[in-house]
Amino acid sequence: MSAAAKAGGKRRVVAENRRARYDYFIDETLEAGLMLTGTEVKSLREGKANIAEAYASPERGELYLINAHIPEYTQGNRFNHEPRRHRKLLVHARELARLATLVQQKGATIVPLELYFNERGIAKLDLGIARGKKLHDKRDTSKERDWQREKGRILRDKA
Repeated sequence: MSAAAKAGGKRRVVAENRRARYDYFIDETLEAGLMLTGTEVKSLREGKANIAEAYASPERGELYLINAHIPEYTQGNRFNHEPRRHRKLLVHARELARLATLVQQKGATIVPLELYFNERGIAKLDLGIARGKKLHDKRDTSKERDWQREKGRILRDKA
């Protein structure tokens, strides 16, 4: 959970990557800004985006969001954007250097967790530094989630 969510700030979630927490161990999270064109922002405000297959990659000294799908804005004419273009992410230089070393040395992956508008109306992206799960880890996660659900039912029925 980001600092804005902890502080009780209102955020309007546009897209969420639920599969990321199933496929990866999320070691830490950070918030990044996005460089978007006008039609991309309008399309996001309509609530249209998909970050399920996206990832972030440090390239040429900058961080880019790759394979995120923001569909074309319906009223955008010839000035519309490319739906799957690489989008620059805005992070501090120190964070970028740390992310680049994590990806190169430890084999971590940077996955987007949530795309939202913060309380000021600015598009932000929650990124997770992740390590891949093996099949048996996914089974353990599924068993644990099922047990927590069953435990909640048992306790609710007793009360």
